[in-house]
This record gives sequence, C-alpha cells and structure tokens, in this order.
Amino acid sequence: MKVPTHIAIILDGNGRWAKAKGLPRKAGHVQGAKNVEKICEEAYKLGVQYLTVYAFSTENWNRPQDEVDALMQLLRNYMKTCLKTAEKNNMCVRVIGDKSRLADDIRTSIAQLEEASKNNTGLHFQIALNYGSRDEITRAVKSIAKKVAVGELSEQDITEETIENELDTVGIPDPDLMIRTSGEQRISNYLLWQLAYSEFYFTSVPWPDFTKEELVKAIEAYQNRDRRYGLVKEE
Repeated sequence: MKVPTHIAIILDGNGRWAKAKGLPRKAGHVQGAKNVEKICEEAYKLGVQYLTVYAFSTENWNRPQDEVDALMQLLRNYMKTCLKTAEKNNMCVRVIGDKSRLADDIRTSIAQLEEASKNNTGLHFQIALNYGSRDEITRAVKSIAKKVAVGELSEQDITEETIENELDTVGIPDPDLMIRTSGEQRISNYLLWQLAYSEFYFTSVPWPDFTKEELVKAIEAYQNRDRRYGLVKEE
C-alpha cells in the first residue's frame, strides 16, 4: 500500500457533532482533541511520516468569546497531554502559525513541547495554531523585503526556495494528501502554498467520528489518483 509521506487535515465538525448529540460546542472540541491523539498513532502505524492538523485559524478569533476562551483553555490542557504523548510515542511536535497573539503561558508550553520533542524520530506532528496561510505568506514576504532592504539578499536571487525558507513549514515536505472532515469542500486559508500539488479528500464524517477506518479510506482514495507532476505520471 502506497502511503502518503505527509497528510494534512482540517479538523472540521466538532461543533456540529456536539449539536447533533445535544451537547455544548465545547464538548465537541474536547472530543476532537482526544481524537487527534488516536489518529496520530494510527497514521504512524500506517506509515505516515508527517501529519499536520489545522487546530485554530486566524479567523477563529471571530467566534463568540466564550467559545474562544474554551478553546484556549482546551489548548492549555492539550499542550500538557501532548508533551506526555510525544515522549511516549517518540513524536516530534512543531507548532506553526503566528504565536504572538497567544497568551504567554501557552507560548511557554509550546516552546517546552517543541524543545522536549525536537530530537524524537517518530511521527513529525505539526499543529497549526493562530494559522492562516495568507498571514504566513505575508510574514514571509515582509521578512524577504527586510533582507533585500539591508542588502542581505538581492531581488534577482529570490526564488521559490527563498520563499519556502521563510514559511512556517520550512524543512517539512509538502503534503501529499489533504483531508477535510464534516462535508465542507474548501481549504479555508490552509497551507495555500504547500498544497499546490496535493490530492484533496473530503468526507462528511465529523472529526470526532473520524476513525482509523476512515483514514484508511482516505489513503485508499489517494492511491487511486493519477498523480502527475508536469504531465509526468508519478511511479
């Protein structure tokens, strides 16, 4: 079975899952967070080397304040859990996105998690927090512009590699497969640069109900795609 090296997932449907069960939205987010750990383990067992999840977007700040507060508290708890999971599963964790808007204690927990897991050789797990691809690209352009302004870089030397080296995902291979749960068929400002040649898989299953079996379905769909780069079929 040809397994994607890198899978990116938009974790959608936590709130709808909770509503369907007569539960508060917070319950859906809690269940969704628990499912992340399960899918990380199952993905690695299947041979996936990189997994990136869209946990909190730059647009999510526009949600009701009580929901944002609940998500931030859930994030605090999840960072502690993830530290233990990373140690147990030899998982290398990295957070992408603009961390500057996150609370100090959350940024401290992120730094501790990344430092503690940086040499782990198992699954490379990326969490997109306060992430928006347009914001990421804008930050990259500003960084390059500063280098040009001080003479560190010439205009003529700017290449795709130059831009990639300024993105949050520097050093991480582009996703082979992007999965979005809960029925929506859009990418919502997620990894716009990195998904240029990725296969997309959409499922109506909400994220809390996304199981190993659903992951296998997505990988099987990926295997049946006619992967072509520059009109040359991938072997």
